[in-house]
Amino acid sequence: MNPLQRTLIEKAGHDNGFEYVLPSDGLHVGLGSARHPAQVTVMTSVDGFRLTIQSGAATLAQELARTFPNAGSPARGFALPTEAALAQWLRRAAALSQALPNQAVTAFEAQLQSELSTMPADVALNTEVQRMVRQRLGQQAYRKAMLDYWGGACAVTGLALPQALRASHAKPWAECASDAERLDVFNGFLLSANLDVLFDSFLISFSDSGELLVSKAITPTDQQKMGLAVDMCLRWVSVQHTPYLDFHRQRFLQMTVE
Repeated sequence: MNPLQRTLIEKAGHDNGFEYVLPSDGLHVGLGSARHPAQVTVMTSVDGFRLTIQSGAATLAQELARTFPNAGSPARGFALPTEAALAQWLRRAAALSQALPNQAVTAFEAQLQSELSTMPADVALNTEVQRMVRQRLGQQAYRKAMLDYWGGACAVTGLALPQALRASHAKPWAECASDAERLDVFNGFLLSANLDVLFDSFLISFSDSGELLVSKAITPTDQQKMGLAVDMCLRWVSVQHTPYLDFHRQRFLQMTVE
């Protein structure tokens, strides 16, 4: 690896979520960040760049393999042909690393403590104040994690207009047993506003493979007006979605029967 190649890789890292250059040998460039736990090594090859994940969320590699299906495999590393592809991979890796469990919870707890520390002691210790701050910051953290995980686009339609997207919970916020559940990026989907209101009301749900399920309470005419189509499905589903989907689907079925 010559000095120019090393500089290009370091700049790609800095511009795309990996601002730290880690100690490494002359054949590799190690990249990391203070904002997420992922660390990667990059080396040049005759056909571009080869990347290996050194640390990070357990599911990071499989999520990247879904986004870059033609770039190799988690076991062998990822091969990328151009600097643009390298930048795209690093940017996606950084976004996923900030969204996947339990990074969202870690960031949320730090922000919560920081905000409470700025309040007068008698206010910060008030249970109702803590609840309201926790809920507000938690919902913000969840939305950010969902935007990161789904690449800023609806999990069904691919709509990429942030103002029209909602971070929907499969297991409702109030029914979650912990902040880890509430902020779990697999506990729901990033949905366009019309799908969100139906999902939140258990009038639609999804099968384990992602097919849209529609309540009989929504007439065919209303389905058409709301843009619901029989071939709609989630862009992808991870195995980690399954327990939350099962919870939501059971509630959906109860609503359908009623």
